Amino acid sequence: MKSQNPGIFRDFADSQNVIFHEIDLHAGEKIPNLENFDGLWVMGGSMNVWEEEEFPWLVKEKQTIYHAVKDLNMPFLGICLGHQLLAEAMGGKADNTGQYEVGLFEIKPTKEGLNHPLLRNLKDSEKWVNAHLVEVTKTPKNAVVLATSNNCKNHIMQVGQNAYSCQFHPEVCSHTLDGWMKIPGVPDFFEKLSVNGLEDLTRSITENLELNNKASLTLFNNWCDLVFD
Repeated sequence: MKSQNPGIFRDFADSQNVIFHEIDLHAGEKIPNLENFDGLWVMGGSMNVWEEEEFPWLVKEKQTIYHAVKDLNMPFLGICLGHQLLAEAMGGKADNTGQYEVGLFEIKPTKEGLNHPLLRNLKDSEKWVNAHLVEVTKTPKNAVVLATSNNCKNHIMQVGQNAYSCQFHPEVCSHTLDGWMKIPGVPDFFEKLSVNGLEDLTRSITENLELNNKASLTLFNNWCDLVFD
């Protein structure tokens, strides 16, 4: 399910014989029967987890995430909004704390994340693309926080056996920024909240893209090794 697409993960999926069936709930597409699939990914979006009146499909999406994780023990990955939706669906909470991150930020493993297989071969100094005002402020009871940053306590999370999520954007590729710029309000959001404005933000992301994509491939392979036999 998505409002944003899997980006560079489309390429990585081919190497693992993983086929994405992309569903855009914001465009009115319906959620298929999960039992016909091997895993569930929930991508990002410019809406907030609590805006259910404006985006009523959020209600069904949260219910579906709960069903996938709790009832089916389905392999799951949530990114940005998907990270926040996983937390809310499983009894946690996401809020606007004012501790926003827009740009490239270092993400550090927690004590629980130091030797976790999801973070295997990822460097402590890795910088990831961020674009969020909201963060997970209450972690679900059966969840473990695996990574954090100076401004965001819950950047990578494991819920149960097979569900993982991250607040940052590992999917960013060469066409991701172009897509973001077409979303109403996003260019102004980047201009106002990034450290040195929109032009510097796009340049820094582009310059770091090769390193980001290598790290994203490591993350993707680690996730596949964890959740698939």
